[in-house]
Parts: sequence; C-alpha cells; structure tokens
Amino acid sequence: MASISEQLYDALGIMILGMSLVFVFLSILIVAMKLVARQFGPTPPCASSLTESQPQSSQSAVSPLMAAVITAAIHQHRKKA
Repeated sequence: MASISEQLYDALGIMILGMSLVFVFLSILIVAMKLVARQFGPTPPCASSLTESQPQSSQSAVSPLMAAVITAAIHQHRKKA
C-alpha cells in the first residue's frame, strides 16, 4: 500500500497531464477554426462600394409626422392596459 505522499504525487501528475492535454486540444481547435474561417469566410466588400451603400445621416432621421403617429399609438396602447 502506497503512502499518502506517493498518492498525492501521482494525483498531481495525472492532473497536470490532463490539464495540458485539454490545453493542447483547445489550442489546436482554435487554430483550426481560425484557418477554416479565413479559408471559407465571407470576403469583405471593396472600399468604394462601402461609401456608396451607406445612407446619409439626414435620411435616417424620423420625420415629425412619424414621431406624432408613434406617440399617439403608444398613448392608445397604454390606455388599453
């Protein structure tokens, strides 16, 4: 029968072996996922098409009429509850 110190030493060795195997496996998995993402991922659009497709900031503002309609709808909804 082994002493407690020998058992603790064996347990420590098994723990370090298990943790290092998990670390190596996860590292390989991360590298493989990055390689697959780089190989099969979407290609970014060119810079000239980005500037053309972006909406102007003045077009994204809510018109006063739409704000009034939304406010009236909210008030009607709160009256029901």
